[in-house]
Amino acid sequence: MASYIDIAQEIAREAAGILVSYSEKGIGYRLKGEFDLVTEADLASDRLVVERLHTRFPSHSIVAEESGKHETASEYCWYIDPLDGTANFAHGFPMFCVSMGLERAGEMIAGVVYEPGRDEMFTAELGAGAWLNNRRMHVSGASRLSDCLVATGFPSRKRHHNVNVHFFYQMGMASHGVRRAGSAALDLAYVACGRLDAFWEFGLNSWDTAAGVLLVTEAGGTRSDMHGAPHHLTSSHLVADTGLVHEEVLQLFRETFAGQYRVALPEIAG
Repeated sequence: MASYIDIAQEIAREAAGILVSYSEKGIGYRLKGEFDLVTEADLASDRLVVERLHTRFPSHSIVAEESGKHETASEYCWYIDPLDGTANFAHGFPMFCVSMGLERAGEMIAGVVYEPGRDEMFTAELGAGAWLNNRRMHVSGASRLSDCLVATGFPSRKRHHNVNVHFFYQMGMASHGVRRAGSAALDLAYVACGRLDAFWEFGLNSWDTAAGVLLVTEAGGTRSDMHGAPHHLTSSHLVADTGLVHEEVLQLFRETFAGQYRVALPEIAG
């Protein structure tokens, strides 16, 4: 296991070096599909990570955000986001990372999230705990939602079609506040180290969450879908938190799904 984590850290640092070099130059972006941004940095980082993994673990499958699936018959599969926080990166907002998660026979066993801006390496191994720059990390001790700082995300230009605005408002009124930093992998890493107490989001992809959910659970937290069912990499939504507030968060979500708002959305004064 140590070799997987060590090699993933090495690759993540190298890929982040590419991102930083592009950031220093200043780069543009283009759209992939109708809404989502992609930059040359995403593509260059993706190429490097996939190439390095093919070299080190030629039998392993890979699912990467930009280059897609590289399937083999192996029970091992890497989930790669070579640049999580692309919109942030493209606009010079310093909140982005490289995320790498390793699955064996359907179970996440290793995860690495590296944030170059703060030189922070978040790692986790199944059954061995979670670490930030080689120091053991734990979720916070927050046990009441009213004491929590929480985070979420929205699809970029599709956000006006997304129901999350309802959850955002209810959660904002029930907690210390909601942050929207633009990188699900970092939001999960921040739950794992106690900077945030909970995170939820709709419509995430496997490469967004693979490493982060292992960080949270190995740091002592809890995850599920927003109805309380087990979360899988293919689930349509996710909530991850300290564990102590999980049921309170789920109850708020149950009410919101049912349109039973604790606090009515405010009227707009003309």
